[in-house]
Amino acid sequence: MNNRNILTIAATGLSALGAGMLIYGALVESKRLVVDRFSLRLKTLPERLDGLKIGVLSDFHIGHSYSIELAKKSIDLLLDEEPDIVVLLGDFVNFWELDSPKKLGDVLEPLLIMNGNVIAIPGNHDYRKGSPEILRIILDELNIKLLRNENWTHMGICWVGIDSYNGNAANVEKAFTDASDEPRIVLWHEPDLVDQVPSGEAILQLSGHSHGGQFRFPYGITPMTSKNGDKYRDGFYPDASTPIFVSRGVGTTGPPSRFLCPPQVAVLTLSSDQE
Repeated sequence: MNNRNILTIAATGLSALGAGMLIYGALVESKRLVVDRFSLRLKTLPERLDGLKIGVLSDFHIGHSYSIELAKKSIDLLLDEEPDIVVLLGDFVNFWELDSPKKLGDVLEPLLIMNGNVIAIPGNHDYRKGSPEILRIILDELNIKLLRNENWTHMGICWVGIDSYNGNAANVEKAFTDASDEPRIVLWHEPDLVDQVPSGEAILQLSGHSHGGQFRFPYGITPMTSKNGDKYRDGFYPDASTPIFVSRGVGTTGPPSRFLCPPQVAVLTLSSDQE
């Protein structure tokens, strides 16, 4: 067998392997929602907030029917965890279509049971073919607080919501304007912008956007990267300039597939570390 034939066979094999991986990822991995529970030890957390349970969902990318089904399932799983408060970290839609508001309203309606203890921020996809102000109309009806470069003190925490950087709408200074002296938690869709949060101004940042890389391979190889979602991809980074937790999200972009990186429902329990 000559070298050309060997290369042809190898290329064919790799193509088949890649296709098989994408099919498996679309049919199985992208739908394998997991509930991940984390205990976040924060040195500056007051003891009175010990045990606060935050439910985190991100990146629904509502569009086709499978994304709707997955988003609904993620909310059901999260509500089963009985969080004290829920945060929604942007990219509600893949892009706006005429029926997007109805689809999104149907998906989010079960969160009415949280009695106003739900906070949301926009992501960059929420600017595609529309505006996050469409979100505001939907979320207002469901008693969900949308923060766009503004803050809200609720449940003993000052929640600082920064608009999407990739959507050219972030304004950190405005978001912190008149912020209360309560412990501050920043909500910002793009995680890598955590270094722009003023030092010492927040005890935690919560982000999405990265999808955890969406495709993972051994040795930490993640070939898919996202702008401002590459440095901090998944999980808790206590030693960042501001401690940050990054959700893998629920939906997908690009190929509707995942590999070794399942969609996530995250439950964060805060604990004070006063050592």
